[in-house]
Amino acid sequence: MKEIYVAGGCFWGVEAYFKQLKGIINTSVGYIDGNISNPSYEMVCDGRASHAEACYLSYDPNLISIETICEHLFRISNPFSKFKQGNDVGRQYRTGIYFVDDEDESIILTFMQSFFNEDYPRVQTEVKKAVDYALAEVYHQEYLDKNPGGYCHVNLGLAKEHERK
Repeated sequence: MKEIYVAGGCFWGVEAYFKQLKGIINTSVGYIDGNISNPSYEMVCDGRASHAEACYLSYDPNLISIETICEHLFRISNPFSKFKQGNDVGRQYRTGIYFVDDEDESIILTFMQSFFNEDYPRVQTEVKKAVDYALAEVYHQEYLDKNPGGYCHVNLGLAKEHERK
């Protein structure tokens, strides 16, 4: 089992999307890459906390690779947009890939350079070491499962049949 954190706008849809994929073992949503410990949703929304809304993924690398996880993130988010995904605007909606294992950084960067080719310099997606992940409030966890009509900028149908559990 390996771990990684991804940010692609509102964490509700990011979690719901990744949760359906083969090889993803566990998910949670929270806040990462910010200025204070254990922020609240209100602090992230009003700017007191500078975190991104993120999704924690534990995964089986024999079933899904880190490159495939990156590809899925870029399928559901706009990597060229800074602080905006869908109708959501704000610093907390930035895109990012936050690695746990140091050796994953070069894998991610190599994949991104190949995936985006000449457009790579325009990519706004952060690639950083994961530090200070704070679990979001309980009501945010698996939000779209509990609220199937909830707002989501992510098209959950972008996962192909053979990619789903």
